[in-house]
Amino acid sequence: MTSLRLYKREKLCSLTAIEALFSGKDSRSCSAFPVRAVWRVNNRRNHTAQFFISVPKKRLRHAVDRVKMRRRIREAYRLNRHYLQLPENMAIDMAFIYLNNGLQNYATVEHAIIRLLGKISNAATSFSDNDEKTD
Repeated sequence: MTSLRLYKREKLCSLTAIEALFSGKDSRSCSAFPVRAVWRVNNRRNHTAQFFISVPKKRLRHAVDRVKMRRRIREAYRLNRHYLQLPENMAIDMAFIYLNNGLQNYATVEHAIIRLLGKISNAATSFSDNDEKTD
C-alpha cells in the first residue's frame, strides 16, 4: 500500500507556476460542482503532480468556513489522488477552485474531486498520445 501522506513537494507554491497556470495559454479546465479544476502540463519538472486550493472570499465570507472547505478539498485529494493516472515522465500543475456559495459536506466534495481527477487523467493521456503522434 502506498503512503497516504501529503508531501510538501505535492503543493504548488511557485508564483511563476501559478501565474502560468492561469495565463490561459496551455491551461485546461474542467468542472464538477462544487469544485473546478484548472491544470496544465509543466515541462520543467519530472513525473509529479502539484496542486493548490482556492476558496474565494466572495463565496465564503467567514475565514473559518474557507479553512473548513480547504481542508475538505485537501483531504479528498489526499485520499483519492490514486485516481490521477499520469503517463510516464509527465508533470502537471493543478488548481482546485471552490464554486459554491455555502458549505458542502465532505461526501459531495470527495465525489467532485474523484470526477475531476478522472477527467484530468483522461485528458492527460490523450494529450500524451497526441504528443507522441506529432513526434
